[in-house]
Amino acid sequence: MYKVIVVDPISEEGLKSLIDHKDFQVDINTNLNEEELTQIISNYDALIVRSQTQITPNILSSAKNLRVIARAGVGVDNIDVDCATKQGILVINAPDGNTISATEHSMAMILAMARNIPEAHRSLQSGEWDRKTYRGTELYQKTLGVIGAGRIGLGVAKRAQSFGMNILAFDPYLSSDDAKRLEITRATVEEIAEQSDFITVHTPLTPKTKGLINEDFFNLAKPNLQIINVARGGIIDEEALIKALDDGKIAKAALDVYNNEPANNTPLTQHDKIIVTPHLGASTIEAQEKVAVSVANEIIDIFEHNNVLHAVNAPQMSGEVEAELRPFVELSRTTGEIGIQLFDKGPRELKIKYHGEIALDDTSIITRQLVKGVLQQDLGDHVNLINALVLLNEQGVTYQIEKNSKKHGFSNYIELELINKEHSIRIGSTVLNGYGPRIVKINDYPVDFKPEKHMLFIYHTDRPGIVGKMGQILGEHNINIASMHLGRHSIGGEALMILSIDTIASEETISDLYAIDGFKSIHKADINSTFET
Repeated sequence: MYKVIVVDPISEEGLKSLIDHKDFQVDINTNLNEEELTQIISNYDALIVRSQTQITPNILSSAKNLRVIARAGVGVDNIDVDCATKQGILVINAPDGNTISATEHSMAMILAMARNIPEAHRSLQSGEWDRKTYRGTELYQKTLGVIGAGRIGLGVAKRAQSFGMNILAFDPYLSSDDAKRLEITRATVEEIAEQSDFITVHTPLTPKTKGLINEDFFNLAKPNLQIINVARGGIIDEEALIKALDDGKIAKAALDVYNNEPANNTPLTQHDKIIVTPHLGASTIEAQEKVAVSVANEIIDIFEHNNVLHAVNAPQMSGEVEAELRPFVELSRTTGEIGIQLFDKGPRELKIKYHGEIALDDTSIITRQLVKGVLQQDLGDHVNLINALVLLNEQGVTYQIEKNSKKHGFSNYIELELINKEHSIRIGSTVLNGYGPRIVKINDYPVDFKPEKHMLFIYHTDRPGIVGKMGQILGEHNINIASMHLGRHSIGGEALMILSIDTIASEETISDLYAIDGFKSIHKADINSTFET
C-alpha cells in the first residue's frame, strides 16, 4: 500500500483514479503548516501540491520515504527542486492541463480590452450611461502578433483567425512549412512590434525572454497597440509598459501575471489603461480537474510501472555512470547552450558526434543533456532529461548521432552541429585531464577555452590595435575581462575572439563594440550550466 498526501485544495473528482485504487491510500489535509507537514511527511511515498504549500529543504530533510512530489499545475516555484533532486525525489507536474483555459483567458482579455468591457461595466454600475467614451475596436482584419507559438500561442492564433484576424508569429522553432499550413506569417519580434494592432505573449520566462517586451519594443509600436500577457510575469518590462501607456506610445494592456505575486502593491493594478486579473489563466473547473487527473494517473504509472512522463528534475545516475560520464554530461549541456546562442536561426536538424572511448559508452544521457541545453534557451525549465527528445520532436527538429571509437585529436570528443537549411554552426568540446571542460572547436576555428557564465564571441578581421580598442570600450562600460582566446586561420585574415567577462554585456555595449572597424559579428552567450574543473 502506497501512501499519498494531498496538502493543497485539488479536485477530488480528478484524483478519483488514485483515491479508488486498491494499492494507494490517499490522505487529504489542506491545513498543515510547515512544522506539521515536516512531522508527518516521513509516513508518505508521494506528495501532491498546487501552489499554496511551500516544499522547503526542512520538509524534504524529513521525507525519508518520499519518492514523488506531484505539482497539480505547471510551475514548481513552490518546490525546492534542487533539494528534492539531491535526495532522489522525483518532481512531476501537469504541463498540458491548462492549455485550453489559458488560451480562452487570453481571448477573453483581448476582447475585454478591445471593447472596454471592465470600464464600461464600472461606469454603468456607478449610474452613468456613457456610450461614447467606451467605444471599442473590432478585431476583424486587425493584425495579432503572437510571441511564442507553442500550444497556447497557436491556440490563441486559431481562435483569433475565426474573428478574421491576420496572424504574425514569432517562435525560433516555427518552421516556414508549419506557418504556411497554419496560415500564419512568421515574423521577427521587431516586425511584430511594428505591424501589430494586438499582441499576445506565450513564452516561458528565461534569461532570453526576460524583459523581451521593453522600451525599445514599445518605441517601434503603433500608438493603437493593445498587448496582453497571460504567460509569465517578467516577459514584459513593467516599468517600460507603464511609461509607454503614459506617453501614448501604445493604447492599452491586459495582464494576468506579474513580476511579483500576489500583485497587491503595484501601480499596474491601478492604471486606467490596464485590465488586470489575479493569475486566472488556469483557474477553471475543467483545468483544475485535468491537472488532478494528470498527476493522479502519473503517480499510479510511476509506482506500478515505473513510467515517468512529466519529470521536472533529472533522474539520478548510478555511481558507475556518474564517475565515468559526469564531466561530459555537464559539459554537453553547456555545449548546447553555447551553440544555440551562436546560431541566428531556429535549428531544424541536430548532428551529434562522439569520438574516442566515449563512443563505446551509453551516451544517451549526454545526448539528452545536449538537447536540453539547446532547447532550454527558448522553452525554459519545462525541458528536462526525460522530455528533451520528445520536445525536440514537437518543435519539428530532427537529430542524428554518429559514433566513432577512433580518436579525434583527443581521447574523447563531442561535436554538436545545428543546421537550418544552408546555415549551420559546429561546436566541439572535450574534457582534458587536469584542465577540465573545454570548448576546442567553433566551426573551422580551433579554440581552447573553459566555458564561463558570461561570454562574448566576436568574429572579426585580424588586425593590430583591435584588442586595445575593444578593451577600452568594455572598460568604459565597467565590464571586466576574465580571459581572452583567439582562433584564426592566418595573419590578417578572418578570426574569432572569445571573451569571458564578469558581467552581462548590455545591448548598448554590443552596439558600441560594433563601431570598431573590423568587428563583423558579435554574439553573447550566457550559460546556466555549472561544473567544477
